[in-house]
Amino acid sequence: MALLGELTMAISPKTTSLSTIIHRGGASGVTGSCHQLMANSESSLLIDCGLFQGEDAQQDSFDQLSIDFDISTVKALIVTHVHIDHIGRLPYLLAAGFSGPILCSKPSAKLLPLVIEDALKIGFTRDARLISQFLERVEQQLVPLDYAKWHTVEASPSINMKIKLQRAGHILGSSYVEVALREPHSKRRERVVFSGDLGAANAPLLPAPKSPPRADVLVLESTYGDRLHEGRSERAVLLKRAIEKALDNKGTVIIPAFSIGRTQELLYELEGIIHRAGNDALWQSLEIIVDSPLASRFTRVYRELKPFWDDEAQKRVKAGRHPLNFDALYTVDSHETHEQTVRYLAESGRPAVVIAASGMCTGGRVVNYLKAMLGDPRHQVLFVGYQGAGTPGRDIQRFGAQGGWAMLDGERYDIRAGVTTISGYSAHADQRDLLNFIKRMRHWPREVKLVHGDTGAKQTLKIAIEAMAHKAGRSISVVLPSEHE
Repeated sequence: MALLGELTMAISPKTTSLSTIIHRGGASGVTGSCHQLMANSESSLLIDCGLFQGEDAQQDSFDQLSIDFDISTVKALIVTHVHIDHIGRLPYLLAAGFSGPILCSKPSAKLLPLVIEDALKIGFTRDARLISQFLERVEQQLVPLDYAKWHTVEASPSINMKIKLQRAGHILGSSYVEVALREPHSKRRERVVFSGDLGAANAPLLPAPKSPPRADVLVLESTYGDRLHEGRSERAVLLKRAIEKALDNKGTVIIPAFSIGRTQELLYELEGIIHRAGNDALWQSLEIIVDSPLASRFTRVYRELKPFWDDEAQKRVKAGRHPLNFDALYTVDSHETHEQTVRYLAESGRPAVVIAASGMCTGGRVVNYLKAMLGDPRHQVLFVGYQGAGTPGRDIQRFGAQGGWAMLDGERYDIRAGVTTISGYSAHADQRDLLNFIKRMRHWPREVKLVHGDTGAKQTLKIAIEAMAHKAGRSISVVLPSEHE
């Protein structure tokens, strides 16, 4: 009997599974998220369809970008959030013939067309007519959903599929996805949860994610599965100190940041620092420059979506403050003004903080600031987000303290500027947050699949989950899947 019990426990995860998950991207790295949940041979869901970046991107990128799997069974694309590593392959998916609904939160539905328009201009065409036609098609397929409400994707004699979006706290509109499966003839049920990207518990502007009541299978991100972030107050001190150091040197603080999410969080935090500084001359004379037309557009949408902000942000608004539109904030739109700003700041010593994309320094306007200032010790490069392996941002972050160099647009630039990293500003959950996401479920998953992380982060998180389960007397199978598995 004991042996029979052990055998039953060993095989039960496989025999009780209703679904199969195939990872079309995001299993072996931190970009390219795309997961297909196969309910049966005729029905599946696609969760995200993201772009590969950094070392995750292959040299023959076209093969990697193309949708090389059968999409005839896909009943819906579910978008967890609008970062490019989660939606960047959408044009290829539609080109492959996908005409089904694109399900996402209401804030994501407002933001997604902006992201896709920018991606099209960079990677496809600048033909306004073609872009307009594509965006029209996307908006026809978009189905904005309320948080915390079940939505039926399919109800057939063979399978019933419902999904529910819950706040993930990563960027505005970000969601994790609960998928409820039921076989009408057998009454078998299964609950699969896809975390998407989970936000840190103390991130500004957005409510922290709350765990679902249960999951049978959990597909969990692991970006920072091997580390803990600084606390909110600590990171604010580090941010203030890093800026003051550069300003004392009569230099500029360059902050590479994604146009959506990170930029708005930084503005919120900087407004708070300026507010607390009172009449301090340095902070009152400081200019905060957002040099990204796309970031400016996203910031305007963020302001329009105040009802989705957290309680703390709402209190600032009620107190008459403007966290994303304060007096010291300036935006740079035209390319001509951008070039003038780069030259002026490189030469003048005017106290300024520049926030510019891209977040990993792979392109965009931040590259021009780095070219002009990376070799000058007066300036400071401040990283507040994850830098993917193989990106210029990772090289600057890694070799800056050694007086190394980085390649920008195919040219070598020596690093003499100060380089500081504040991990606490990550929009990703750290190890404690990820463990709590499981721990706070009433019914823990029997299986956790770790995705969206470097190998070391996934391995470390796997050990931590297994240790937590052992301590609690629970049984969890932790799997590190590979692509197309």
